[in-house]
Amino acid sequence: MNTVTRPRILVVGAGFAGVECVRRLERKLSPDEADVTLVTPFAYQLYLPLLPQVASGVLTPQSIAVSLRRSKKYRTRIIPGGAIGVDLKAKVCVIRTITDEIVNEPYDYIVLAPGSITRTFDIPGLTEHAFGMKTLAEAAYIRDHVISQLDLADASQDPQERASRLQFVVVGGGYAGTETAACLQRLTHAAVKRYPRLDPGLIKWHLIDIAPKLMPELGEKLGRSAQEILQRRGIEISLGTSIGKAGPEEVTFTDGRVIPTRTLIWTAGVVASPLIATLGAETVKGRLAVAAEMNLPGCDGVFALGDSAAVPDLAKGDGAMCPPTAQHALRQGKHVADNVIASLRGQSMTPYVHKDLGLVVDLGGTDAVSKPLGIELRGLPAQAVARGYHWSALRTNVAKTRVMTNWLLNAVAGDDFVRTGFQARKPARLKDFEYTDAYMTPEQVRAHVEGAGRR
Repeated sequence: MNTVTRPRILVVGAGFAGVECVRRLERKLSPDEADVTLVTPFAYQLYLPLLPQVASGVLTPQSIAVSLRRSKKYRTRIIPGGAIGVDLKAKVCVIRTITDEIVNEPYDYIVLAPGSITRTFDIPGLTEHAFGMKTLAEAAYIRDHVISQLDLADASQDPQERASRLQFVVVGGGYAGTETAACLQRLTHAAVKRYPRLDPGLIKWHLIDIAPKLMPELGEKLGRSAQEILQRRGIEISLGTSIGKAGPEEVTFTDGRVIPTRTLIWTAGVVASPLIATLGAETVKGRLAVAAEMNLPGCDGVFALGDSAAVPDLAKGDGAMCPPTAQHALRQGKHVADNVIASLRGQSMTPYVHKDLGLVVDLGGTDAVSKPLGIELRGLPAQAVARGYHWSALRTNVAKTRVMTNWLLNAVAGDDFVRTGFQARKPARLKDFEYTDAYMTPEQVRAHVEGAGRR
């Protein structure tokens, strides 16, 4: 009996790009036209821009983790696990499942949207003593950690220990770092009022960045406005500075200052997922070099997008690449799905073009700076635009309802300072949340695939 095998479309990653791609494939392809499979360690889409609000307790973790299994109408097969290598020649993706089993997943078309990981440098003690702000677990863990520092400082009889526990350092003056420092500073400022033995003046937040300006993408005026807002709150901002060494109880800045602290939060940029390096293909600053149609030249059926792909920004021109933002990832996901379908049907693919709609930065409370369509806003108008944009970008009505309810409850009832108990276990740091040592080398991928083929 002759059987007809449907084309296999494999999507790697359940971020903005991957999920938008999958949903569009499901809507535009008939069930007998192709099989769609999604590889992701967690069966939810994480709304990354709102992580700082989870860390500060304004939002609950589940409100920004949109379940991929909630609806019964979707037909995509989900493989719980992480892609650790891709053999482009054999058209096989190597996956480590959540049971630690390594399996080979063949494909006819592959869409690589594995996202990014925290960018680190060879700084002594960094990965051992710093926290990141890239995963839901990190945001929840940091909230517990920060509140626990207040509890431990309140219980301590040692003035030096108390002072060190009440100093906090955030490295990275981009959106993630600025919003993290802003939101967590508001949390500690509100919480310390419940600790009558603690001197509020001992709580100090430091925001440092090697760049000469805070959030330069916002422009001179808005960047300066954001800096002034944070400084009025008491956050000490040091530009042109980074850290030279990190320890369990202190951090040394590159300008020679030594800050006694038990909290170092590292948000100094991201790099493409290590999965990209397993392909052995051309990269641009670690991101896979793709054409404007988001396909990999010379490799049939291979597409890449989002943070891990160097997608030409045709709207800007001059060789610019699309920045790793949610705004681009959402639109690239839909566009790459259309190009996959066009390729499958033997039609022409189209290049990706999108003009940036602007930037929003939520600094907590009524403080924000935004630049929608080039219009500079501050204060409440900027806050309305920032939260309106984030709210509208949430994919489901359930997520929108949860986020809006959290915002309203926080505005009316204020913050709460409950620890969930993560700190009772072994302390975790940046290296414990991002499994960067799980990936294969290109040689290991080929050897594994060839070995499996002989068995």
